[in-house]
Amino acid sequence: MEDSEAAQVHADRAWALDQSGDVGGAERSYRAALAHAPYSATLHLNLGALLAQQKRHGEAEACYAAALALEPQSSAVWSNLGALHLALKNEDTADACLRQAMALDADNRRARFNLAYLQLRHGHWEEGWALFEARDWYSAMEQHVTCPRWQGQSLQDQSLLVCFEAGHGDVIQFCRYLPLLKARGALHITLLCHPALTPLLRGLDGLDAVCGLDEALPATAFDYWMPLMSAPCHFATRVDSVPAQLPYLHADPERVARWSHRLPATGQLRVGLVWKGNPDFENDDQRSLPHLQTLAPLWQVPGVQFVSLQKGAGEDQAVARRMEQPLLDLGGSMQNFADAAALIRCLDLVITVDTAMAHLAGALGKPCWLLLPWYMTDWRWGSEGAASVWYPQVMRLFRQGADAGWAPVIEKLVLALLERTKAQHNP
Repeated sequence: MEDSEAAQVHADRAWALDQSGDVGGAERSYRAALAHAPYSATLHLNLGALLAQQKRHGEAEACYAAALALEPQSSAVWSNLGALHLALKNEDTADACLRQAMALDADNRRARFNLAYLQLRHGHWEEGWALFEARDWYSAMEQHVTCPRWQGQSLQDQSLLVCFEAGHGDVIQFCRYLPLLKARGALHITLLCHPALTPLLRGLDGLDAVCGLDEALPATAFDYWMPLMSAPCHFATRVDSVPAQLPYLHADPERVARWSHRLPATGQLRVGLVWKGNPDFENDDQRSLPHLQTLAPLWQVPGVQFVSLQKGAGEDQAVARRMEQPLLDLGGSMQNFADAAALIRCLDLVITVDTAMAHLAGALGKPCWLLLPWYMTDWRWGSEGAASVWYPQVMRLFRQGADAGWAPVIEKLVLALLERTKAQHNP
């Protein structure tokens, strides 16, 4: 077998192993392929991407450098190198690499999206929202709708289908724009979203109908459709013009009454806890806490009733808790976000990692302390500071330092919680 054929065999095997989750096997196969084709920029690029996924940043950068030495005009390599520096917060370098990728290929959607991430993080929203339109999360939906996409035309007496994007938290954050669309004259607005959100969102101002992905869309024809996260671009949202009138979501009173009966009348500060997100999220190992016990220093704060809001991953940790852990486990009993909203409504404070629960608490106007990782901090929380323009007055941000450790963050939480309980008992 010739070197080129052997390299292709190993490269194909590497791709298949990577797709199956065998990153070790994939790396070995990529290196075997490079032994047969050391001058393949594509192989260096693919190995670099695999190493970057494992956060082996120095090795990944070396692979990208080797690829650029072979193909200095490769937009894909410049894009990946920019994404690597973006994750490491070498942001001037990231900006230069991503713009070089776009200069070489104006249609490089990945480079445009990553540059949008950088610009939005720093509040450069005019360019950021325009670049953000390069995302393709809604491509599958686009193939199923027959009406034209709304691009800012008059909505007077028109019907509009707004389609969800990404996760539950994204829908909760950006559904605030639906009343603004209604104010532009839309006759009828339908939101297509995750099934777990439909009971909660039925009460949203400006929304005429909500349809879950598990339901058939209404037979009525729509005049336009729009991906939900394009709304900030259409409304030219800037840092100082975020529609942030809180609350914009509300808990059902009957559900609130039912959940309130499950909480003991202790007179203590009621604090909801969420320590893990969806494990399928690309940065979940950084944004989620390793274990519920990471929060153990909080148990020493007197006068607090902790309530688990954890659902899914990590839920078992609340069930199998230690005796000294004063935690009321209610997360597993929640059936949907309407239940979550009602339970949060009964609490005084929510402490959570970067999940949909943070957005839900904020949208309800409930005080929320949000724990943020240093690595790949989401753009919507900005690059610094303890406040959020999306949830003013109710959201407080606790950020990791460059050491990416949670212990200093938890220490700050303890002090803040002590101050909060002191203020409650000494108004």
